[in-house]
Amino acid sequence: MYEGGIANERFSISDTAEYGDLTRGPRVITPAVKEEMKKILGEIQDGTFAREWVAEDDNGRPTFTKLQAEGQQHPIEQVGEKLRGLMSWVGTKAT
Repeated sequence: MYEGGIANERFSISDTAEYGDLTRGPRVITPAVKEEMKKILGEIQDGTFAREWVAEDDNGRPTFTKLQAEGQQHPIEQVGEKLRGLMSWVGTKAT
């Protein structure tokens, strides 16, 4: 993104993915999503996010660890693992 913007990113993906971006993206990135992203940017800019993360780290990362474990149990991870097992060209799992 930082080298060529959205146009370069779209050049790097399949035409199917680009079509999905162009036709379905606006359904996902709604005004409500944009507003929430602005709030998050504000939390980054005013230091709220950094303070939260430092406190989380200082406290042994309980929320971070819990959310990581939940993410690993998401059905998309299980399906993805099965699908990658069918793809000989995909490398080994990152650990």
